[in-house]
Amino acid sequence: MSARRPWVGDLVRDGDGRRVIVTDVRDSGTVWVLRTPAGGGPDWETGDPDSLEILDMSGARDDR
Repeated sequence: MSARRPWVGDLVRDGDGRRVIVTDVRDSGTVWVLRTPAGGGPDWETGDPDSLEILDMSGARDDR
């Protein structure tokens, strides 16, 4: 069984220890766009979903 990948709306901890929200998954699922939970700051991207630890999954998510 493969590990669950973070998806849009999930609260995760990134590789630098920041609590962030996944706001988009682009390029056929190879780029995750992140932002702080409070918003209002810059977005950034990661191409390494394994560096993201899921803290809370979005309720709008289906099985991935």
